[in-house]
Amino acid sequence: MQSSSPAEPARTSAADVADWRPEDDAFWEKTGKKIAYRNLWISVPALLCGFAVWGMWGIITVQMLNLGFPFTQPELFTLTAIAGISGATMRIPASFLIRLAGGRNTIFLTTAMLLAPAIGTGIALQHKDWPLWAFQLMALWSGVGGGNFASSMSNISTFFPKRLQGTALGLNAGLGNFGVTTMQIVIPLVMTVGLFGSFGGEPLTLLKDSGWILGKIPAGTPTWIQNAGFAWVLSLVPLAALCWFGMNNLKTVSPATGGPVVAFAKIIYLYTLAFVPSILGLYLYLPAPTGLGVISMWVAIPLDIVSALLVMKLAAFGTMKEHVAKQFLIFKDKHTWSMTALYIVTFGSFIGFSMALPLSITVIFGISHVPDANGVLQHTLKNPNAPSAFTYAWIGPFVGAAVRPIGGWISDKLGGSIVTQVISLVMVLASAAVGYVMMQAYGSATPEQYFPTFLGLFIVLFFASGVGNGSTFRTIGVIFDRQQAGPVLGWTSAVAAYGAFIAPVVIGQQIKAGTPQIAMYGFAIFYALCLVLNWWFYLRANAYVKNP
Repeated sequence: MQSSSPAEPARTSAADVADWRPEDDAFWEKTGKKIAYRNLWISVPALLCGFAVWGMWGIITVQMLNLGFPFTQPELFTLTAIAGISGATMRIPASFLIRLAGGRNTIFLTTAMLLAPAIGTGIALQHKDWPLWAFQLMALWSGVGGGNFASSMSNISTFFPKRLQGTALGLNAGLGNFGVTTMQIVIPLVMTVGLFGSFGGEPLTLLKDSGWILGKIPAGTPTWIQNAGFAWVLSLVPLAALCWFGMNNLKTVSPATGGPVVAFAKIIYLYTLAFVPSILGLYLYLPAPTGLGVISMWVAIPLDIVSALLVMKLAAFGTMKEHVAKQFLIFKDKHTWSMTALYIVTFGSFIGFSMALPLSITVIFGISHVPDANGVLQHTLKNPNAPSAFTYAWIGPFVGAAVRPIGGWISDKLGGSIVTQVISLVMVLASAAVGYVMMQAYGSATPEQYFPTFLGLFIVLFFASGVGNGSTFRTIGVIFDRQQAGPVLGWTSAVAAYGAFIAPVVIGQQIKAGTPQIAMYGFAIFYALCLVLNWWFYLRANAYVKNP
């Protein structure tokens, strides 16, 4: 029920807030600010754990290699790719959940759902003799964490006025993205100790040197790799409770959620449907014995996206069908598609490189690339001076997440598109330079000499992508109205999240082919095209919307 007086406070004693007017300065200062920031500060750690569970396979696969799990490097790359495509697909329904089920209901349940892949992964990792499909199933399930970003960003965008969209969304996404860094620091650490005693299972023994942020861990060290999953239970349980008792549903945004049980049923129903296209696409894409291997990645991704949208549209019923139809209107707006491409440049790069970097460091710099008697380059001799992926891989995602709120703040001051233009140019140059350095390292018997330059350039890429995340959020928040901005944020983040699938696969394939530089040159070309797109839509003299 709407308040009869602007001075009347919104309902803060219950989960449902009926009166919400963030663009009203008096309402915002008296009531709205407190509610909005409370929801934001609860949302951040919940999103952080979502990123951690989604991205953990980038670290787990490196340690599986060090522990002697009986899988090839390409097979291990598929685990990060599966988690990537699953998380991206889950974002498609997640982008619609806030209107259908309410913010508090959605964030609580999707946070609690992370317990399943966390515990399941911990159980699977205790069994080196289990088949590859068991680990692939856990990677698929971890995609729930990736989906949470779309619902979290859609939710937070509804709480803040337009003038604070860049800052608020930058804080939520930037601090939430620290889940990638947190995971890359915490997992190597917790694997060195028996956190749960006899309940946590027995350790495995390192066959190769490993490491963490302070240096190497020598071969022969007992390693509780299962803690990579189990450790997140310690934070997920209290976080779920905090979401339930501290967050709100905005009835002006989510007017027909039903009770909690009805809202939960909607969420579970749509998330379950999202697994169908993920499994279908992966089955057609992955080689035997896991799948058929009959389509390329570039076919699998569009097929997955279209299938997920069709499943949602056809399977919706009752009032859900009406709400889904309303939100599908975003696809008729050309700015939805331009911002989708620009968000791939920023977040797609951030999450893709976060997933691919640890194993790339291990494969490119962990091996001495020496020619045999016939001059053919061999990639089998261990490099005694190899840098540990666990020591360095966290730095790039840390930088990218840290500057994300700064990108939003600068964009609120200068305009989002001009910031996007600058960072796109930086990414073109840095990506091409990384490719050249990777080529030099892959042809060297002492690749470690190229590692400082390699890492420095990747930090530049992460920095630019982090700033660009903030700028694209700002642009979306200004272009679209309050009803559309949430779904558009969710949709663009869903498509960009396929970067977590594309980057590990493309980089892995090119490393296997002996041409890792081709992957980075390809990314540079894409960034250049999007630089032109951003100029055409938002910066030229007759732009559709001038520097939003």
